[in-house]
Amino acid sequence: MPRAGLSAEAVVDVALGLLDEQGPEALTLAAVAGRAGVATPSLYKHVRNLAELKVLISVRVMGELAARGEAALLGRSGDDGVRALLHAYRDYIREHPHRYAAMAQQPGPGLAEAAERLVGVFYAALRSRGLEGSDAVHATRCLRAAVHGFGVLETSGGFGLPEKSDESFALLAEMIINGLP
Repeated sequence: MPRAGLSAEAVVDVALGLLDEQGPEALTLAAVAGRAGVATPSLYKHVRNLAELKVLISVRVMGELAARGEAALLGRSGDDGVRALLHAYRDYIREHPHRYAAMAQQPGPGLAEAAERLVGVFYAALRSRGLEGSDAVHATRCLRAAVHGFGVLETSGGFGLPEKSDESFALLAEMIINGLP
């Protein structure tokens, strides 16, 4: 019988708290169980193994990113929408660098729906600019690669020069937007 109050969703909540505080290296079933106040075998009633927990974390993070992007697009379209989406994505990486680092970056079992929603946010922004089909696929890849790279470099301390990274990101966003078909 599962412990009252403990569910797969609650296990993900505990795991995200652990990630936020200690980073992806600290994510083990034993650490999650300890934080949840249960024995490790009790987690198996809610998640099969660490691999499944990582998928559930990735689904949650993709959902959070998609929700941020959707909110950023409200009332915006065209270049303004793309710009807002890029900033929302970067802000999420900055606010939750360890969650973001723990998110699977490649498609895999259990991730299709969450990944489709996240990519769909990019497609929506680009559609408002008139891009669809292959053009939207290529542009989405470029947008995600740019904001991912910038965000990961920024949160890992990769920008040591004195210029403000906000200014660099604004320049990157404009370069990308101006380069879109």
